[in-house]
Amino acid sequence: MDVAALTAFLAPFLPYLLQAGQKAASDAADALGEAAWPHAQKLWARIRGKVEEKPAAQEAADDVAKAPHDERARGALELQLEKLLADDPALAQDVGRLFGEAQAAGVVIASGDRAIAIGGSAAGNVFVTGDVKPPE
Repeated sequence: MDVAALTAFLAPFLPYLLQAGQKAASDAADALGEAAWPHAQKLWARIRGKVEEKPAAQEAADDVAKAPHDERARGALELQLEKLLADDPALAQDVGRLFGEAQAAGVVIASGDRAIAIGGSAAGNVFVTGDVKPPE
């Protein structure tokens, strides 16, 4: 399983996942999409206990929740998740299955500067994500 992709998927949801209550769920669904929110909840529910057991992992999750687009914070969380999944094959299998379900459902989150998220085919299109002038 691609832990970097998992981290990128969870990062924008962490501010909401670490909050309790219906308001957080409603805000997350509004901000990030109703289709993706249930998948993020299932994934977090499965790994939350392991994250809370390991202070470094909890700190990394808290840091991402405070700054979801901070690449250094995401990197720290990615490393912690990688360690947790390596130490628990059953957890890794469950998380891989749940993340696969999210991907199969077409849930896509654009991550990073100038990222593009596309659900479906983009054949025949040109996307410019930088400062370079597109070909004419």
